[in-house]
Amino acid sequence: MVELQYYLTNVPEALIYGLLAMGIYISLRVLDIPDLTTEGSFGFGAVISVLISLNGHPVLAIFAGMVAGAVAGFITGALQTKLNVHPVLAGIITMSGLYSINLVCYSLTEKGQTTNLSYGKVTIFEKVKQLFGIRGMFDTTMVKAAVSLIIAVLVIVIVIWFFKTHLGLCIRATGDNPDMVRASSINVDRTKIIGLMIANGLIGLSGALQSQSIGYADISLQNGTLIYGLAAVIIGEVIFGKKSIAKGIISAVIGSVIYKIIVAFVIRQELFGDMSSNLMKFTCALIVAITLAVPAIKAKVAERKIRKVAK
Repeated sequence: MVELQYYLTNVPEALIYGLLAMGIYISLRVLDIPDLTTEGSFGFGAVISVLISLNGHPVLAIFAGMVAGAVAGFITGALQTKLNVHPVLAGIITMSGLYSINLVCYSLTEKGQTTNLSYGKVTIFEKVKQLFGIRGMFDTTMVKAAVSLIIAVLVIVIVIWFFKTHLGLCIRATGDNPDMVRASSINVDRTKIIGLMIANGLIGLSGALQSQSIGYADISLQNGTLIYGLAAVIIGEVIFGKKSIAKGIISAVIGSVIYKIIVAFVIRQELFGDMSSNLMKFTCALIVAITLAVPAIKAKVAERKIRKVAK
């Protein structure tokens, strides 16, 4: 029972980071753009969320975090399309700028210069607990899991629906063949910017929810989010394939859950000894490397089988 509770406590975070994975999937697989804005958008969404929540509006804070991420995506998109900055460099520029902006935002409270702000009891999860009179620690985890699941499902449904609309199809076509889309008199720059705004909006939403879930926002909260999202997307693709955008979006969220459970297992079982908790990013890199190697290994195995049959 204790083991089960331990793994269940990781479910809310896994679902929240699933939104992050969805954002990375949209930029990387739908738009075919390697967007490095991720960590900046995640941290920006978190700090905007805590600032608004401290004024008593935790629900509004979630939407504000999403808008903050979308603004970051707009800046990256504008750098790429209007100033012809390379996508990788555009992401790095925006991420670096947002790091400083986040530091400034943390100082906009009574605390003054700080890199850590606590929500206290002003979060959407605390509001739900108060509404239903929930107090126990395990029940709190269940509340976080339920709220995170509801939000994740709603976002998945909305995003899948959006990519079936005319604008969504234009964004998908831009990722597949921008020259063809341009020849069809569709504004490629506009679709790229909107796509990046949606992707980073989801990442900002993830940052806002994660900071509310753990009860504080910290300047280091954004560290490692890019590699986490990539791991989730890759794990999802290896398991479910790359058949459709709907499956891709859902598999990104499921990949996030699987990845989080793997990391939790490594830490729980102390596979790297006493250093297991300190080697989380190494564990993540290792998982990504192994997952990326799986398709190549499968291809080589299939090739050997064909050669044996030919002989």
